[in-house]
Amino acid sequence: MKIILKNFKLLTVFLLVIGMTSCSDDDDNSTTVTSTTVVDVALENNLTSLAAALQATDLMTTLQGDGPFTIFAPSNAAFAQLLSDTGLDLDNLSTEEEALVRNILLNHVIIGSTITSSNLIDAGSGYTNTAATGPNDANLSLYYTTSNGVMLNGSSTVTSADNVATNGIVHIVNEVIGLPTIATFATTNTALSNLVAALQLADTETPTVPYISTVSDTSAGPFTVFAPTNDAFASLLLELDPSGNTALADLDPATVDAVLTYHIVSGNIQSSGLPNGSIATIGGDITADNSAFTLTDPNGRVSNIVTSLVDIQSMNGVVHVIDTVLLPMQEN
Repeated sequence: MKIILKNFKLLTVFLLVIGMTSCSDDDDNSTTVTSTTVVDVALENNLTSLAAALQATDLMTTLQGDGPFTIFAPSNAAFAQLLSDTGLDLDNLSTEEEALVRNILLNHVIIGSTITSSNLIDAGSGYTNTAATGPNDANLSLYYTTSNGVMLNGSSTVTSADNVATNGIVHIVNEVIGLPTIATFATTNTALSNLVAALQLADTETPTVPYISTVSDTSAGPFTVFAPTNDAFASLLLELDPSGNTALADLDPATVDAVLTYHIVSGNIQSSGLPNGSIATIGGDITADNSAFTLTDPNGRVSNIVTSLVDIQSMNGVVHVIDTVLLPMQEN
């Protein structure tokens, strides 16, 4: 579907830009003060498709506010790909479609801070929250890595960084950042690659949840996932076989399936809502301590919730990273 930019829309954008120039008079003296907002910066970089999308979703005025805003602004080609993939027409959006596009746009906006590319590079990788929302109106997370340029959620790359505005900063990206799922964050963070492998292994069992398709589905859930790190899985393998000769792929898929069920809870439980006491996972009960930030499985094995990696929020649930794999009750 082509991007439709009608003449009256471009005229509106032009008038909005002109309107950003304010004048103050002191007797016969007149001083013109020009404010270059993130919207102006986008237009200066010919991001007309972004401007049209902002108009279609009533976000133009918002981003002309005080901010500060950090905007990851998709190129015109990126928007063309989105509209082609989805069949959306910015000039003829239904109420539901407008809400969807608005949330997608807000997934490119960080409110309250001006984040430069050097800030991201200094951090290396990590999570931040966007203005988009998921279950219970929780703000969605955005995962960034900088080992090969600045990449967002594993796919969208910054092509032009640090375009400074008076109310924030604009980074141009080559791909629209889609609304993330649990699978998005599991597959983009290499520290969780063993979890992904475990989900794939469990899916070879019949019947299965099925894990991969479920965590990839924006309409599924929501779920709360306690996600063991790669080190947690490595420790488990040594616990099962101190000789170190057992790999994750060697485990019985049915056993892996049973283990994974103890890491999934129905509902979107952020860290602030973590109960103190029993939690019903889909496999069975575990015990949470919301002051020590720990989880205890039926065998008395304690897993620490990694405090710097809580509340990784997606459209179909929230992820909390843990340092020990939880196990079902083991026979003596």
